[in-house]
Amino acid sequence: VTGFIEPHFFAGFSGGPKGIMPGIAGLETIQTFHNAKMIGDPRSTWGNLEDNPVQDMAREVNRMCKPDFLLNVALNKSKEITAAFAGEILDTHKEGCAYVKDHAMFKCEQRFDIVIASNSGYPLDQNLYQTVKGMSAASKVVKKDGHIIMVSECADGFPDHGKFAEIFKMADTPQGILELIHNPNFKEVDQWQVQKQASIQTFANVHVYSELTDQQLKDSMLIPTSNIEHTIQELEHRYGRKLTIGVMPQGPLTIPYVEDKE
Repeated sequence: VTGFIEPHFFAGFSGGPKGIMPGIAGLETIQTFHNAKMIGDPRSTWGNLEDNPVQDMAREVNRMCKPDFLLNVALNKSKEITAAFAGEILDTHKEGCAYVKDHAMFKCEQRFDIVIASNSGYPLDQNLYQTVKGMSAASKVVKKDGHIIMVSECADGFPDHGKFAEIFKMADTPQGILELIHNPNFKEVDQWQVQKQASIQTFANVHVYSELTDQQLKDSMLIPTSNIEHTIQELEHRYGRKLTIGVMPQGPLTIPYVEDKE
């Protein structure tokens, strides 16, 4: 298996076992791998490797059909290789993840009222589906009921293929979406990405600056913004004070975190 390692919003880190699971898995296995209980587990998050149920399942599958050799790399923002890790899959991947955590994750002392985040530009900002990753990264350091402002072109729309946009039409609120997805009888492709977005929306308000229409954003229960500066001014006027602001220019490629119970 080959690939690169970066923080991942529910597997902890990419690379390693994910080359097999879900890399070459069938659809039924992939849907099981992304089931609502595992995706909704608080341990299924950025940078968490050891007690992460999603990563645990990937490792379990790799033990049953273990690859002969792993070659993973770490990349900088210019997509240049900064380190390479080769050998037995599980131990080598663990070593690579430790390196990436040191270089791509940043501890913050406190949460912010507002977090402005990109989705790291093209190709990650092609559509709203991918933009959930940036929302998830921002949610790690925004205050409860705070505001995330996502900057993501979304030239490819939701996208039009898949079930991502369709699932949002099945309930009226983010909480309603989560209840729908957690129903054992519900099973749709892309539900995991909808689940992640809805869970963020129950924690914080999400504004989006993009090429999507206002109606498209409202259909997915997001708040459209056409002027970030005005949005910040409106929020400061609403709260009657200067708000603390965090900025994430690299979006989901550099993951901030705080050590709290939120």
